[in-house]
Amino acid sequence: MSEEGGFGISFVEKFFGLLVLVVGVLISYFTFTSIDVLGAFTGFFGFLSIALGVLGLVMMTAKTE
Repeated sequence: MSEEGGFGISFVEKFFGLLVLVVGVLISYFTFTSIDVLGAFTGFFGFLSIALGVLGLVMMTAKTE
């Protein structure tokens, strides 16, 4: 198959990685600034937000072949 479409796929992957990273950081910020409202669920949402941040970083640094 042709290798011409490789740049577009790589760009989209990096863009979605950046988007996921930004969403993870925003969720993390709002989670840890409203600890008193979330109560027992702070750890759960904190873990999810950190996981999204890590996923975004992995998507941005992954090498597409």
